[in-house]
Amino acid sequence: MDRRAHPEEVVTLLATPELEAPALVVHFDGWIDAGASAAAAMAHLLEALDPRPVARFDTEWFVDHRARRPTMHVVEGVNRGLDWPVLELVAARDDAGRDVLLLHGAEPDHNWRTFVEAVVGLARRFGVREMFGLGAYPAAVPHTRPVRMSVTASDPDLARGPYVNATLDVPAGMESALEEALARTGIPTRGLWSQVPHYVATAPYAPATLALLVELGRLGACEIDTSDLAQRAMVARRRLDQLVAEEPGHAELVAQLEQRYDETPAPDAEIPSSDELAAEVERWLREHDEGDTP
Repeated sequence: MDRRAHPEEVVTLLATPELEAPALVVHFDGWIDAGASAAAAMAHLLEALDPRPVARFDTEWFVDHRARRPTMHVVEGVNRGLDWPVLELVAARDDAGRDVLLLHGAEPDHNWRTFVEAVVGLARRFGVREMFGLGAYPAAVPHTRPVRMSVTASDPDLARGPYVNATLDVPAGMESALEEALARTGIPTRGLWSQVPHYVATAPYAPATLALLVELGRLGACEIDTSDLAQRAMVARRRLDQLVAEEPGHAELVAQLEQRYDETPAPDAEIPSSDELAAEVERWLREHDEGDTP
């Protein structure tokens, strides 16, 4: 790009709904998302809430199409068209009758500050009361225990709760940039992160997805029916139990993780070693090329 775009140039407003203090829920494909848990949570929200488009961002300004190539549909040798990466803001109403905005799509590769300015402008226009980001990361935890969560928040009070928080320096994603920018405008922000057992971090993990959605409901951000997902989480637990039982070495590993989990208090506690978490995140980034969705 030979110049920096103005925020109004990169976003098309599709509707101007009257919303009452909506929560803004954010997830971008391509960032840290163990087990694709956060992506599944956003997909679940989009399917359950039947949202309507509000704004669409011009991905020509934000997305490197060599890293996130469009999908070509070939039918018996004939090119039937391309599906291009999308970045959009949609509006919906949750099961409790609350307004909610969902920002989803490919994480921008370029012009982050312009994108942030555009999102902040939309958040202020629609009276967003708080932002909630969705993520998941691999951790040394067992699948046999409840999913624990970490949080990144704009205020110490928002970071308190049933979270396992750390003090560390890690690479930031677009969600983090939005958290910081929205907080400066007076909009509280929380990034919710599910911990996924590191030994299943490359496969879908319904318990972590369920934990994110349940926490959104508990915090009053967005409440939806999660009964089907809860059933899938139970099935996932049983399948993992069977796999572990078939290999003594695996059973020993899980037992060690259970002991560590049980000895570590959950609320307001530091994880045993922030260095270990930082190393795990850095390893995850090395193993996933930029632009790929875990």
